Amino acid sequence: MIPQETIRQIIDATDIIDVVGEFVNLKKRGVNYIGNCPFHNEKTPSFTVSPSKEIFKCFGCGKSGNAIGFVMEHEKYSYVEALKWLAARYRIPVEEKEVSDEVKQQQHIAESLYVLNNFAQKFFSENLLQTEEGRTVALTYLEHRNFTAAIIQQFQIGYCNSSGNSFAKAALKQQFSKEVLLKSGLVTERNGELFDNYRGRIIFPIHNLSGRIVGFGARVIGKADKAPKYINTPENEIYVKNKTLYGIYFARTAIGKQNECLLVEGYTDVTALQQAGIENVVASGGTSLTEAQLKLIHKFTDNLTILYDGDAAGVKAALRGLDMALEEGLNVKIALIPEGEDPDGWVQKKGSAAFLRFVSETKKDFIFFQLEAMLQDAGNDIAKKNEVVNAIAKSISKINRPEDFVKQQEFSRRSAQLLNIEEGALLQLIAKYKREEVAKITQREEKQQAATGQRVPESEPLSETSELTDFDDLQEKNVLKLLVEHGHKPWDENATVAMYMHEALESFNFNNALYEKVFDEYFILTAAGEEPDEKYFLHHADEAVKQLFTNLLMQPHELSSRWDEKLKNFKEPTPEEKTAYKTDVFKSLCFFRLKKIKTMFDENQKALEQEKDFEEQLKLIAIHNKLKEVEVSLTRELGTVILK
Repeated sequence: MIPQETIRQIIDATDIIDVVGEFVNLKKRGVNYIGNCPFHNEKTPSFTVSPSKEIFKCFGCGKSGNAIGFVMEHEKYSYVEALKWLAARYRIPVEEKEVSDEVKQQQHIAESLYVLNNFAQKFFSENLLQTEEGRTVALTYLEHRNFTAAIIQQFQIGYCNSSGNSFAKAALKQQFSKEVLLKSGLVTERNGELFDNYRGRIIFPIHNLSGRIVGFGARVIGKADKAPKYINTPENEIYVKNKTLYGIYFARTAIGKQNECLLVEGYTDVTALQQAGIENVVASGGTSLTEAQLKLIHKFTDNLTILYDGDAAGVKAALRGLDMALEEGLNVKIALIPEGEDPDGWVQKKGSAAFLRFVSETKKDFIFFQLEAMLQDAGNDIAKKNEVVNAIAKSISKINRPEDFVKQQEFSRRSAQLLNIEEGALLQLIAKYKREEVAKITQREEKQQAATGQRVPESEPLSETSELTDFDDLQEKNVLKLLVEHGHKPWDENATVAMYMHEALESFNFNNALYEKVFDEYFILTAAGEEPDEKYFLHHADEAVKQLFTNLLMQPHELSSRWDEKLKNFKEPTPEEKTAYKTDVFKSLCFFRLKKIKTMFDENQKALEQEKDFEEQLKLIAIHNKLKEVEVSLTRELGTVILK
């Protein structure tokens, strides 16, 4: 067990922005930081980190917690493992009591694999540098391929000698179990005896985002005859091929700084480019890109440039799976290395400056690269050209983020020109594929709803025209947030913000009963001489109230950034109102009441249309006029008019 004083020391030393920023590309937004959530697939950032509150929250999937919770969730660590990870990061010594044999036996198989992989890496590195076979066979080969000592050390490259079972013997001597050894793929079993699986091969350790070794790639020395060129770790508890990118641990910082990820096929392409000073590079391992790999890239940048060989196989490899990249919201470009070359040899021949210049000058947007390649393949075949049109329309339809509207329009315009068809016809086809995709999503959601018996939550944001007319709880939450954050502050010489808000909303109720309860409780407490703050509601006895404020304190319920554009005639606040929080309160309360008035208008109008009795009609008309007076009064306060 880790002593409590050590845990407290770890917690005090931990900077949540530093920790989360290790895995998520964070950007400052006001007092908080935002980024794409690492726990679910999203195109628009909904993941928020508050340095002042030392918590994170995703408004897409709902995950939240502190720095320790983040490490536990992201790395799938236990609480103790997460503490150890943080302690190592901040160089805090951890002294533990010796664990029992029973606890050791209960350790997760994944941790055993991590420990074994770490042992294997050291064993293979020693083989490469400290054995005669390693130096004369493997190291000589690497030096011939221009690997420097620095790059060998950085990527922890090693060698498994050809004796047959030297690693297996060493691992068994260290008491690694046969089960774990076989699961790791480092050994194979024949006639009840364990043999090294990677004998006579260069070993490339594969690291995850936090730098832990999850597997290995073993390359044959020289040209492969009958044996495969590479043997890779089989999938197990810590290694999943389609979720892994070789070199991501060493490239993550450079990718974020340069806002671009270069993607190559092989291990040696990564090491060669890194050695040349091009650090923002990862490898897919020669497989088509997967959604998980694209999501991993998108944590650090929106820009992906794919560098593949210029032969036919390279072109096909470059095109596989890239519709998913467009759906992910990545700006995808492709540059083909001249046929007969690869990034490894090309950068060594030309140098990093010439290599980067070549990539910059030749890379093309995926859509146009795909279009040109398919048109060349189609030739004069009408049927194939028709397939090209459909394929391009389908790809463009994947660009569905609102902020990418201009990009989609430009792709449509230029593609129509290259295809020699009417742009309107292409747009109609794109719209057709969009409708089909929406229909598929709706069908999946309906099936999910039917299977779980739960209503699928709405994810569509309010449109600009609906901000003042559609009744929802956005403003109610915003009012509560402002009340709790600023209620104790002065409004003027005679009243606090809470007193001003209470008077302003005296004739209005909350639509949500829970919000009404919180609002009332706040003023009951203040009447009793207490000052309820954030902590009071975060530790409330009612779990629903506690959850509400956990979300509220991270929820972006600020006023719409477009309201000030709409309120061009908004009059300047009085000197007392010029404090920022007063302006927020003032605007929020006005719009809160306007939305309530709008709802009352609609309800009253429906009643008037259905009412047959003349006397009742007169009463409803009087209510209408009264509501109109209140509306006019509010709009005068704002110095604007209501948008219809």
